[in-house]
Parts: sequence; structure tokens; C-alpha cells
Amino acid sequence: MFRKSGITRRWLLNSLGVILLIVVTLIATLSAVIQGYVYNGIRSALNGRSDELTNMFSSYGRESPTEFSTAARSYVENFLNKESMELMVLSSSGKVLSTSIGFAPDEHQTMPDYDAALKSANGYGTWTGRLTSGEKVMAVTRVMRSNFGSTVGAIRYVVSLEDADRQIAIVVGALIIAGLLILLFVILSSYYFMRSILVPIQRIGATSRRIAQGDFKARIQKTNDDELGRLCDTINGMADELGQSEKMKNDFISSVSHELRTPLTAIKGWAETIQAGDTDQQMFRRGMNIIVRESERLSGIVEELLDFSRMQSGRMTLTMDKIDILAEVGEAVYMFSERAAAEHKHLLYDEPEMLSPVLGDVNRLRQVFVNVLDNALKYTSEGGTISVTADEENGFIRVVISDNGCGIPAEHLPNVKKKFYKANQTVRGSGIGLALADEIMALHSGSLDIDSRENVGTVVTIRIPTYNKLENDKMESESQET
Repeated sequence: MFRKSGITRRWLLNSLGVILLIVVTLIATLSAVIQGYVYNGIRSALNGRSDELTNMFSSYGRESPTEFSTAARSYVENFLNKESMELMVLSSSGKVLSTSIGFAPDEHQTMPDYDAALKSANGYGTWTGRLTSGEKVMAVTRVMRSNFGSTVGAIRYVVSLEDADRQIAIVVGALIIAGLLILLFVILSSYYFMRSILVPIQRIGATSRRIAQGDFKARIQKTNDDELGRLCDTINGMADELGQSEKMKNDFISSVSHELRTPLTAIKGWAETIQAGDTDQQMFRRGMNIIVRESERLSGIVEELLDFSRMQSGRMTLTMDKIDILAEVGEAVYMFSERAAAEHKHLLYDEPEMLSPVLGDVNRLRQVFVNVLDNALKYTSEGGTISVTADEENGFIRVVISDNGCGIPAEHLPNVKKKFYKANQTVRGSGIGLALADEIMALHSGSLDIDSRENVGTVVTIRIPTYNKLENDKMESESQET
């Protein structure tokens, strides 16, 4: 039924072993209690009879042992319960004078109850044991004493315990059967309960191995809405994420390969042309310009990949300083002015007079503005407009870069800041620029939010706390700690 391995084996060794121990202990305890209850009942009945007989013989034997023995013999001869118990009359020396069964007991049979009664202050003694014949009995002896304190004789009741033990055995047997039935019920119920756990776990394990081997389409069938069901949902969700990540990674590799191949092809082609030596001065200058431009483009791609690697490994560090963010925004706008004009697009910048300084890494913040502006130009058609504004609000510098380009479809918008993700595969790019920008803003305690509508345009809002706000927050935190 059970495979003795893993969870099943541990359950067999622990839970089932404990249950078995409890059942055995309970049966043993109940058996002892029942036996004690029955034996105490028999002992109480014998004590009651001996008390009655003692009271009946109290008027005899106070002066002479002869009176007691005569009266006791007469009572034994007319004893009515001969079938259920034996009544004996003993002399002062312990010799059996008369017995209700009609024949004397074995001479070698000891009477510990009689010895105990002689030593007892109240003249009472009991014994439970086996006769020389092997029969288990219970005996109660009451010693009769004269008015002068001497022993004149004794009366002894002996009852067989064989019938009582058989009844006890029947009850104990019933308890054992009940215990076995309980144990069987526990085993069967636990078996089906464990199957309800182990089978889904095995199914989860098999599906997880398929996912680990690269089958991201594998899914676990959810059967119950419980902890295992929620685990199935989690793993299925993980498979979805891994499948999406794998697709984005493949797209990223394809895109980066294309991005690297294009400048390399241009550099190689013009280098070979120049090397051939059949170019005039104008063509030479044109070729060198292309080589320089494409080299810079190639260097930018490599630097972006290195930044991404640092971000993934948590090694991206910032050189923080108090800076004028307007200068960095203006520098980024100036960098793209010529490109915008060449592509017949309008780049507008509404520069405010003054903004509060911020605490940040000047190169990284400039990288954010460059990445966002680059995306705005790439996704804006000829004749379109890109506008840049900056202001200060509630202790934050807000830089808004908007365009009237193609926009981002609603289904793609939640994923545009994820690594490798590209909403539009037809436009060049690695798909990690926005992910890097978002990470940089997070390291500056700021944010990068994107709002977009397809065929309407995109608005990117960059927020970074001012230097004064950071200082005030720091002082407030220190005062609360103290």
C-alpha cells in the first residue's frame, strides 16, 4: 500500500508509530482498569459476606473455641452458595475443620490470606493467586478472637477467578479488536489523505522538471483551491513568467545581434573600401565619419550591456553629489537637437528659470534623460513633436518628456520597463534602456512613470527628490530613532 520512502516512510515511522503506541497504551490501561474493577468488586462482595458471617458468629466463641467450631460447622453444612464460592472453617491452629465443597484441600496448599489475617490488627487478610491445581482464586480470611484476645478460629472464603478472567479476556479482546479497527481506519484515512497530497506533489514535481528543462508551456492541473492549489497557481504563473522572459531574452539576443551587426558591417565595409585605396578625398572623409559614428554607436551598445550586467548583479554604484539637474536636462536636449532636426522632428524644451538642487550621480541621471529622449525620437514619426518640461512640486523635481508618436498598446504598457521587453520589434534597440533608467531612478529614491495611448503618444514622468527634502527626511528619521 505504501512506498516506504520519503514522506510516507517518515509518516509510518512517526505518526503511525505514535498512534500505535497510544492505542496499545490505552488498551493496556483499560484492561488493567477493568481487571481492577472486577477484582475489587469480587473482593468487596467477599468482604461483605465475611462481615455478615463475623457478626453472626460474634455471640459464639468468645469463651471457648469449641462453641465457634460447632456453630461454624453447622453453618458450612447448610451453606447455599456452594456453586459460586467455597467456605472454610479453620481452627485456631490454622487447620481446616470444615469446607463447603465436602473434601479437604491439598495439604501443601498455602494460605497467605490466613497468615496475613493473624498478623493484622483487625484480623483481616486477602490473597489473590493460584492453587496447586493451577486454578486462579481470590481468598478472604477473617480471624475470630475470644474475649481475652486469643484466636479461637477463622472463616475463609475462596472464589475462583477463572470465569471473571474469561469475561475480562472477552472485554480486552473486544478492546483490541476496536483498537485494530481504529488503527485500520487511521491507516486507510491517512492513506487517502496522503495520496491527496503526494499525487499532486508528484505531479507538481514532474511538471517542474519539465519547466526546468525548458518546456515553459507545461502547466499543472489544479484540482483543489487549497494550499496545493495555490502552489499550482504559483508554479503556473512562474512558467508564464519564465516563458515570457525566455521569449524576451531570445528577442533581446536577436535585437542586440542585429544592433551589433549593423555598425560592424558599416565599419568593415568602409574600412575595406578605404583600404582598397581607390577613393577620393570626399569619399574618404565620408567613410571615416561613418566609421567613427558607427564605432560610437557600437561603444554605446556595449556600455549599455555592461550597465545592464552591473544592474543584474547588484554592482551598479552611484557617485552621489549635489548637482543642478537643469543642466543635465539641458545637456541631454542639446545632444538630440541636431538629430531631431535631421529627422524633421520638433524637439521643444521649456526650461524653467531655476530649480532646487538634487543629490545624484550626474552621469547616471544624464543616461536616464538620454534613454528616454532616444525612445521618444525613435517612436515619433517625421513631423512629430517631442516636448520637455521641468518643474518642482512637493519636494520633488519633475521632468516630463512627451511625444505625439505611435504610442504603446495597452497590453504592452505594464511590461515596457521590464528587461529585454520591446513593444515594437521593428524599431532598433536592445530593450533594456527603460529597465536601466527605471533602476537608476529607484537608486535615486525617485521614479519613472510611463503613460501612453496607442496612436496618440507617450508621456514619461521622471521624479527625483530635492537635496533639501532628503536632508529633512534624514533628520526626521534620526530624531524618531533617538
